[in-house]
Amino acid sequence: MCGIFGTLNHKVSPQRAEIFDGLFHRGPDEQASISCDNTELFHTRLAIQDLGLGGKQPMEYNGLYLVFNGEIYNHLELRDKYGLKSESNSDTRTILLLFELLGIRMLDDFDGMFAFALYDSRNHSLYLARDRAGKKPLYVYNDGKKLAFSSELNILYRVMKPQINYESVADYLYLGYYYRKATPYIHVKELENGHYLKVDTTTGHSTDIQWYSIENSYNKKHNISYHEALDQLDHKLNIAVKRRLDSSDLDVGSFLSGGIDSGLVTAIAAANSRSLKTFTVRMEGAYDESSLAQKVSERYGTDHTVVDISFSDLQNEIEELLINYGEPFCDNSAIPSYYVAKAAKKHITVVLNGDGADELFGGYRRYVPFRHFDFFKSSSITHLAAKTLIKFLPVANEKKSRYNYMYRLLKFAGFSDPLKLYSSASSDIFVGFENQFIYRPALHDITQNLTGVNNLSVSSLDKLLLMDFQTILFSGLLPKMDIATMANSLEGRSPFLSKELLEFAPGLDESYKINSITTKYILRDLAKRYLPAELIQQPKRGFEVPLKQWVDTSLKEIIESYLLSSNTLYEKIIKKDFIKALLTKKVPVSAEKRAKMIFCVFALEVWYKNLQ
Repeated sequence: MCGIFGTLNHKVSPQRAEIFDGLFHRGPDEQASISCDNTELFHTRLAIQDLGLGGKQPMEYNGLYLVFNGEIYNHLELRDKYGLKSESNSDTRTILLLFELLGIRMLDDFDGMFAFALYDSRNHSLYLARDRAGKKPLYVYNDGKKLAFSSELNILYRVMKPQINYESVADYLYLGYYYRKATPYIHVKELENGHYLKVDTTTGHSTDIQWYSIENSYNKKHNISYHEALDQLDHKLNIAVKRRLDSSDLDVGSFLSGGIDSGLVTAIAAANSRSLKTFTVRMEGAYDESSLAQKVSERYGTDHTVVDISFSDLQNEIEELLINYGEPFCDNSAIPSYYVAKAAKKHITVVLNGDGADELFGGYRRYVPFRHFDFFKSSSITHLAAKTLIKFLPVANEKKSRYNYMYRLLKFAGFSDPLKLYSSASSDIFVGFENQFIYRPALHDITQNLTGVNNLSVSSLDKLLLMDFQTILFSGLLPKMDIATMANSLEGRSPFLSKELLEFAPGLDESYKINSITTKYILRDLAKRYLPAELIQQPKRGFEVPLKQWVDTSLKEIIESYLLSSNTLYEKIIKKDFIKALLTKKVPVSAEKRAKMIFCVFALEVWYKNLQ
């Protein structure tokens, strides 16, 4: 795992030390750069494979220059497949050898997480590429004259100084995340998952090409029985975990909650590891899953650590934590994610997680109604009935209650607009308060993509799963885990996002994912082969933090100092009186939603202050 940076037609060699300093946490083991023609490439290395000089970057081979962040887990298999030979066992070398043989179509063969820049000096072409899911980040500045790219926005901003994109900021406040290629800056875009950018380095002309789309897998259903599907899932997950263990010259650990996703990964990893280190979070004010995790640890004899998080100093640490993201980021589960990564780094450098399982196999409660009813194409009578009924119901305040579940179901059933429906069913930040915006969110890209997904000939559940993969996973969950781990020089690996599982899971019959009201049905059945019975029927919890309590207690002072100060950024986007009313609890909204709205604006202001 590493950090990469580079430019075209813009010399930044004098800022070499600043670039290395900004990306040092992503690659503390080694820093190097190279200049070739009008291109400069920078690399900071976290050494995990081929720990000696064989993995040194930037790497050159026959006029090809590469800086690479990530891992290609099946690269030795690909060497055998194509008869490639090299003294170095580095997957970086494998990429160069494969490009020499296949060109950029080599991407189709990769099982891995990656963001790389490859300069072909012979053909004066620069390739920027990302993996299927978007595990490893890559941001691109392009003003038509010069181009720069970086693993992180913070250093890209320091070097290129782009201006704020107010339309994009308005979209963020409404959605609670930056949708796909959007960033808070003009001329800066995030390269999307499954895409590569080909740049002619003589003219500067660039072409964005989608080399992978998970949508294709949703359009191809597998004609196999449930038992065949269960056995294939078992086999493919075992392959994915084993590859992620074998592709490391260092010990690999595992995050272990009380859920089935991390439990399955841990169980399989333990069977293929001599002494697996596992880590569980125990937090104040949240459900304690440590006893469930302990049962898995005891069954498989792992070296287990419970990370106790008190949040006692959160007010003093929250700014630094949020600044790591380089953009406003308001998923509050980033807080425990950061702390557990920090604790794990004391013991290991590589850790497995269960990311992606929920979005591929139907792990959230909100998937259940979409399994039985197409809310995206419901009738006007349904919308009217839901809107009318919810007016007479008291606001739901207990997040995990049955009443809250039914209340939210009625709420998004009342929307005929696909964007409002999807936003209400997922992040649910400022939905219903559109009239409070001064600078109205445009939301062009997400509206267009939602329309496209809505017109697909797939089920309502598949539409929601597809949108979540493209949106919540890509724009929220994966950046959260990447920054939480890499801020601590820790590499996170996600077996559920393997090439084979991304090709397999979407094509499963939807009843294998949601059966009646049971979520992740096939994963729960698979868990019976590996895990204690107590874990199998546990509901999805994730990193549930007591945000509504924080907003009114430990974070109250710092939040108000930001939101009630003069010269705030948010007051250009949304009415300040409305935010003041939120702070004083004068807006009729649930405590949970109120906390999310306030934290979303707070994250914006923390980011904005850091720019000044």
